[in-house]
Amino acid sequence: MGSAVLDFSIIIPTYNRPVQLGQCLTALTHLDYARDRFEAIVVDDGSKVPVAHVAESFRRQIDLTILSVPNGGPAAARNHGAARARGLYLAFTDDDCVPDHRWLDALHTRASANAGAMLGGRTLNALPENLCSALSQLVIETAYACYNVDPDHGRFFASNNLAVPAAPFRELGGFDPAFRTAEDRDLCARWLRRGGRLLYTPEAVVHHAHRLTLAGLWRQHFAYGRGAYRFHGKHGRWWRIGVDRGFYRDLVLRPYSTEPIARAATMTLLLVLQQTANAAGFLAEMLAHVA
Repeated sequence: MGSAVLDFSIIIPTYNRPVQLGQCLTALTHLDYARDRFEAIVVDDGSKVPVAHVAESFRRQIDLTILSVPNGGPAAARNHGAARARGLYLAFTDDDCVPDHRWLDALHTRASANAGAMLGGRTLNALPENLCSALSQLVIETAYACYNVDPDHGRFFASNNLAVPAAPFRELGGFDPAFRTAEDRDLCARWLRRGGRLLYTPEAVVHHAHRLTLAGLWRQHFAYGRGAYRFHGKHGRWWRIGVDRGFYRDLVLRPYSTEPIARAATMTLLLVLQQTANAAGFLAEMLAHVA
């Protein structure tokens, strides 16, 4: 690996998902972007299932660094990758995501016209037949519709598809490793607080292949609820907690405008489970801090 400055460092935290990691790295070999202008950094977050051998097989195809760290969560893993990165921009995605071949090109085009901004791409569900995965995607899409109405003045991007200038990211302290979830929400809030801009870039697409069961959906959104408690506590927003009627209205109605009625009704039932899990996680984290 050379020492030249690159356009992008693609940082991928991974944990116990060697098959998905292989699919993600395969996608990087098909990017429509000069190979000598980007690198990939895989950070093995203390996996119990070996993943290094999967990444090793891609060394001849892309500029690749493989790091192994004790399990500390995705925020800490991303920070480890960022510390080793040579790119002017850090492009974050996850091991269960498959970037479109135009992903980096779209980010580069947007960054070139808007120096210093954080960029958030569009994430699509790669498993539409999985209703739990579709429901989880629905929540994200509704959040994007709510928080990024003006694409030039966004408020929230998920960490599986965002790019940020390396220097101000480091000055900001990177992701807060105290967060196991909602670390992206926290980063965006801190970025905005320091006067930075968030620019939605829907042309930068990744396909998210996170296969969920009912139990997995519960665990995921229970963890999101815990992260929400931490976020509000850190940012002193208790007085702002309330029901965003527009968001929840859109969340309930969105499936009925895009799905067959039977599937939409099933997703509504899953939405009840998801919201219950989120509330339970929020309450559990609250009680943990009171105890």
